[in-house]
Amino acid sequence: MPFGGNDWLALTVEPTLEPDLPICDPHHHFWDLRPQSIPYQRYLIHELNADIYSGHNVRSTVFVEARSMYRGDGPTELRPVGEVEFVQGLAAASASGVYGPARAAAAIVGHADLKLAGDVKPVLEALQAASPNRFRGIRHNVTWSPDPALENRETEKIMADSKFREGAEVLSDIGLSLDVMLSFPQLPELADFARSVPELSIILNHIGGVSRTGIYEGKHDEVFAQWQSGIAEVATCPNITLKLGGMGMPRLGFGWHARNTPICSEELSKAMAPWMNYCIQQFGPDRCMLESNFPPDKVSFSYNVMCNAFKRMTKDYSGAERAAMFHDTAVRAYRIDSEVPE
Repeated sequence: MPFGGNDWLALTVEPTLEPDLPICDPHHHFWDLRPQSIPYQRYLIHELNADIYSGHNVRSTVFVEARSMYRGDGPTELRPVGEVEFVQGLAAASASGVYGPARAAAAIVGHADLKLAGDVKPVLEALQAASPNRFRGIRHNVTWSPDPALENRETEKIMADSKFREGAEVLSDIGLSLDVMLSFPQLPELADFARSVPELSIILNHIGGVSRTGIYEGKHDEVFAQWQSGIAEVATCPNITLKLGGMGMPRLGFGWHARNTPICSEELSKAMAPWMNYCIQQFGPDRCMLESNFPPDKVSFSYNVMCNAFKRMTKDYSGAERAAMFHDTAVRAYRIDSEVPE
C-alpha cells in the first residue's frame, strides 16, 4: 500500500472525546476493486462501519459519487446511474439495522453531466428512480488547474459555459443539489456561477480545493492569500454551503501520510484551525459541515483521531454552533428527514 493502512493508523490510539455528540458525516465514498495505485481499494459497509463505530456518535452519513460501479454498457450519459443503484443497495442494507444503528448513505449524491444542458433531465430522472428515497443531487467535479500534477476533470472556465449553466437550471428546477469539487483558483468562477442560479443549492467540497504541492509547493503565503480571497467571495453567495474537510489528501501538502507514526488529534486540530476557522468566520456555522472524506483522507489519519481533532478545534464555539457543524447543517442540506431514535 503506497500510504498508511490500518496497521499504520493503529500506531496512534487515543480515547474518544465527547462520544455522545451527534454527527452526520456528509461526505464519504464506497468502492471496490479500485486500482492498486489508490489506497484502500475496498471501502464498503464493513470498512465504513469500522471507522464510524470507532467511538463517536455517527448517526447518519452521505455518500458522494466516486466514479464507482458505473453501468458497463448502454448510453454513456446513463452509465453513472449504476453507481446510485449500487449505493442504494448498501444503504438499504444499513437501514436494516443488521450492521448497527447508524444510517449509512442516508442521502446519496450521484453524478450527471451538466454539459448535457436540457438533456440532463432524463439522466436526473433515472438517478431518482434508482434511489427514490435517498437520492438528493449530483456532484460535478469541475476541477481545472494549470498544475500537471492535478487531474483536470473539466475544461477551463467550464462554469461559465452556457450548456453547463442550462443543465444547472434543470437541476435547480427539479429541486436537487449540486456538490462541486474544484481547484482553489476557480473560487471566483464558482461565485459568478452561483449568482447565475440563485435558487440552486450548491455544496462546495473540501474547503475550496486547496493545493500546496506541484506548482504550488513552497508558496504557502501566496496560496493562503488567494484562497482566503476566493472563500470570502464565495461566502457572499447565500446558496453555497461549505464542507470542512478533505485536508488529509496529500495535495494539501501537509505530508501527514508520509510520517512514520500517524498524527494525533491535538496536532491535527492546530494545523486545521487557521483554514477551517477562516471558513467558519466567512460562512457562519449554519453554512458549514464537518466531513470525513473517507477513505481519501484516511491516508493521513484515523476516523477517531479526525473526529477528536474536529472537536478540539471547535471547542470555543457555542453548543448550537457545534451542533450545526457536526450534524444539523448536513441534515438540512441533504434533507435527511429522520434518523436513528435517541
